[in-house]
Amino acid sequence: MVERVLIIIRRSNGDVLLTSPLINGLHENFPRAEIDLLVNQDTLEIAKLLKHVHAIRTYSYKWREQGFGAFLHREFAFICSIFRKYDLAISLTANDRSNVYAFLAGRTSIGESEETWNRLWWRRVLLTHVHVFRQDRHILFNNLAPLEILKIPGGRAEVTLRYSEQARARVRGLLKEEGIDDFIIFHPVARFGFKIYPRELRDKLLQDMNSLGVPIIITGGKGPLDLQVSGELPALSHCHNFIGKTTFEEFAVLTDLSMGYVGMDTVNMHMAAALGKRVFAVFGPTKPYQWAPWSNALQSHAHESKPLQTYGNITLFQADMPCVPCGLAGCDDNDGIAKCLYEIPPENIFVEIKNWLSSVTGGVQDLSS
Repeated sequence: MVERVLIIIRRSNGDVLLTSPLINGLHENFPRAEIDLLVNQDTLEIAKLLKHVHAIRTYSYKWREQGFGAFLHREFAFICSIFRKYDLAISLTANDRSNVYAFLAGRTSIGESEETWNRLWWRRVLLTHVHVFRQDRHILFNNLAPLEILKIPGGRAEVTLRYSEQARARVRGLLKEEGIDDFIIFHPVARFGFKIYPRELRDKLLQDMNSLGVPIIITGGKGPLDLQVSGELPALSHCHNFIGKTTFEEFAVLTDLSMGYVGMDTVNMHMAAALGKRVFAVFGPTKPYQWAPWSNALQSHAHESKPLQTYGNITLFQADMPCVPCGLAGCDDNDGIAKCLYEIPPENIFVEIKNWLSSVTGGVQDLSS
């Protein structure tokens, strides 16, 4: 009888959001079970948006900054708090610490590894099951691998999220203050610089979009890259700078109220896709077959790389270069410039946005009058 489950997902915001199909699958099969998450502290805000989660535990890298003795004390207390408290513990993170947590927390434990099987001997000894994170398939299917191990039949894979009525009211208040009704989201930032569309191309795209006469809400967080982009934005009549003004929960509300999303390959893109919005996503080095937005309606994602491709409500843009996608963190693989982003013409993006907008409004002029 499975009554308590712990899912360990100590990766980025996008990874945490795309854990939702696994959580949904476990909830459907063990409806009375309490499902807890263990995430890194910096992804807590996204974790709170996931449905069917009973409690969230957090791990902080700042523990290590408190000195070795204090770190050991915190680590020991943390382990005691999860030790054998769960019927099932699943690690969706391949590092050693997360797999050890799964072993210590669950009477039945499922671990993850990116290593070859001949180097998994200690994990195969400690853990009940181990699955290998496959680089040749979408992150969503890697996250669903534990259901295969548990022999739980696969159903529809839905990326889902939730938000509160309080957050909805706050966002509606922001929109009312700005006098905005229908609008498009433009999200020009990402966690890493190599994923951000170059300034001169971004400005051209914004200028073209501004000509449509539709309010454009520009979103982002409060990090250094977000604030840098915020300070670089051109002053345009239909653009409203919301960078740093919303939490992830409020962004979810804003997205749900929007007509569509235009922006970078980041967790906000996945949120827009999960909410069924029209998505125009700009991809640099990222491999679409691993990280393309998941279409809940089509139960599919992009399987290949193309300069332009549309599936369902999602359109992806990539550079037409032989090295795309490389999967590196910029051309230097060290968060440097990604030259491929400079080879995606803003005119190509604008044409797709304009054609879509005309199809849903019966003509752009109606919105600008």
